[in-house]
Amino acid sequence: MANKELKNQDVRYCVERSVLHEKELGGTSPTPTNIWHSASSAAKRKLRCSRSVAKSVLFQFIPILRWLPRYPVKEWLLGDIVSGVSVGILQLPQGLAYALLAGIPPVFGLYSSFFPVFVYSFFGTSRHVSIGSFAVVSIMIGSVTETLVPNDNFILPGNDTIIDTTARDQARVELVAAITLLVGLFQVILGLVQFGFVVTYLSEPLVRGYTTAATIHVTVSQLKHIFGLPLSERSQPLSLIYSLISLFRRIHQTNIGTLVVSIIALFCLFAVKEVNQRWRSKLPMPIPIELVALIISTAVSYSVNLHERFGIGIVGDIPTGLIAPTVPNTDLFIDVVGNAFAIAVVGYTITISLAKMFAMKHGYKVDSNQELIALGLSNLTGSFFHCFAVTSSMSRSLVQESTGGNTQIAGSVSSLIILVIILKAGELFTSLPKAILSAIVIANLKGMYKQFMDISVLWRANKYDLLIWIVTFLSTICLNLDIGLGVSVVFGLLTVTFRTQLPHYSTLGQVAETDIYRDVEEYSVTKEIAGIKIFKSNTGIYFANAEHYAKALKAKMGVNVDKLIEKKKKAAMKRKRGLHKVINLAKKILANTQRGTGLEFLMNREGMVGSLRTLSEVMPNAPTLQSLGLETLDFHSLILDFAAVGFIDTVGVKMLKNVFEEFHEIEVDVYITNCPSDVLRQLERSHFFNETFTPALVFATTHDAVSYLSQNHESSSIQEVTAI
Repeated sequence: MANKELKNQDVRYCVERSVLHEKELGGTSPTPTNIWHSASSAAKRKLRCSRSVAKSVLFQFIPILRWLPRYPVKEWLLGDIVSGVSVGILQLPQGLAYALLAGIPPVFGLYSSFFPVFVYSFFGTSRHVSIGSFAVVSIMIGSVTETLVPNDNFILPGNDTIIDTTARDQARVELVAAITLLVGLFQVILGLVQFGFVVTYLSEPLVRGYTTAATIHVTVSQLKHIFGLPLSERSQPLSLIYSLISLFRRIHQTNIGTLVVSIIALFCLFAVKEVNQRWRSKLPMPIPIELVALIISTAVSYSVNLHERFGIGIVGDIPTGLIAPTVPNTDLFIDVVGNAFAIAVVGYTITISLAKMFAMKHGYKVDSNQELIALGLSNLTGSFFHCFAVTSSMSRSLVQESTGGNTQIAGSVSSLIILVIILKAGELFTSLPKAILSAIVIANLKGMYKQFMDISVLWRANKYDLLIWIVTFLSTICLNLDIGLGVSVVFGLLTVTFRTQLPHYSTLGQVAETDIYRDVEEYSVTKEIAGIKIFKSNTGIYFANAEHYAKALKAKMGVNVDKLIEKKKKAAMKRKRGLHKVINLAKKILANTQRGTGLEFLMNREGMVGSLRTLSEVMPNAPTLQSLGLETLDFHSLILDFAAVGFIDTVGVKMLKNVFEEFHEIEVDVYITNCPSDVLRQLERSHFFNETFTPALVFATTHDAVSYLSQNHESSSIQEVTAI
């Protein structure tokens, strides 16, 4: 933090010096060397500052330039290489499998595991996340491709069961490239405008509930490959239910060979992953069961000819070599802009969450805005090579960190492993059964399903977070991934309003012989001060909770303020009417006296007129509860503790003014303590203070107000006793 502040100071200084007039250069020679030698000291400082600013900006935009020259080769290189190889081995089957989730041929999963990963190595600030394909993002892309480019559009004429897969795959790849380009643009733009804080609106319960629901979507989408059924995907509300209904209707058409292969693969994958988990401290690296499954299943499929003999679906042709870059079709943007933004936000959320987790564990910092830019540039570059949008993967990141990875050199090594496979070994997996890839996808979701344990944890910890988790999960399950995310974010923001609208209100008491004040209902050691009430709210005061604040305040005071004010007004009015009757009667008596009715002896005229004038002018203007014969309160002062009031709007100010006036009416003085400067300025701008309610009613601390009021009340009591 200190280094960052120094760097900012240096940048500010350089910017200030850059406004010096060009004459300070001391010469007009255009060559940098002559300028430097002939310049004044101020000009030299200016040139040094310009270089410093440029260097700082360059290092911030391309972080590899900062850490690579100081890279400790002996300490870290071996660990990065081992980690990169391990991640590359894991990246291969996941890239092939997640391409099926995105609805495109598997080879594009290999492209997505190379180009974006290599680009992120230069621009990313996290040292441990593994960028590449990820199930949640892939299924979000797949839902778009299945909707906009469905199988029904490519049925060959004359045969309702044969689909032109070549034309379909070409159209889907073109659509995916457009989505990826838009995702990258959104992420880069958000990063450049310093919009990294957008992730704060996606709370952890929301993200975990969303990814858990997405896991179920992913699982259901793979069941057609597990059972060998030709089912089409849907992308609409209740699509998950429709997919399950369609699956069960055709369950009798299950390909037994495909199902057997799937069950064997799932059993082996789960068993070895359990071994990796239990013996991770003793194994030098996790057993690459996914790669082993790919190799064995491909060899068996090729030797036995599973596709021809048993009708088991295989990956098919995987072309070798890199493809030439092409510009995505921008005409498709209008159809996918909403989905692209959702994918961009979800992908960034997953990446920054993992990046911060590893950064905290290993004691370094990640730049949230630079992470947006790095992820965006990775997707932008990948879109020109027909890649689908990428993000970080929890499983690969854990492997990268646990096998000794220290920097993104590990990511570069893993991308080079994929490059070798693309150039030389891709065609070896032509006979790979698709059921194996689906089994790999499902096996890698085991950790995601453990997030259902969040329900019991959140039930004990925070009911609001639990509600966010459940609403997010159900809305994503029922409304699909894109609409579900929007509903979840809106609901998450609404819970913030609910929490501020219905905050916790408390009456404070003093801890004996201290200046500490706590809730009297929660702390038995506290005691209320005689004659003084202290009220506290734990949130800001604004239009949504202003009325509730006033009601809670009056309820906590134990007195019906509105009813007491009404009684006082009625008593005062009754007293005034009675006085008017006396005055009118007296006037009649005086009139009769003047006419000589024989009542002159009852009173002295001048003395009676003076007494009536005193009664009519003085008594009606200052009625008190005691003088009116009404109940008196057991407190004379009310303190509003604003320590937790972070903001107040104009509605809140009006409510507060009404509170002051109402309690003043029942002879209670109201004071404010611990008022933040922003709230105090808002009160001043809203003309809260006047001749009656002055800034003198605001105290720095609650204890200052209590001390002042206690001493002032004691002095007043002594003066009253002395006067008596």
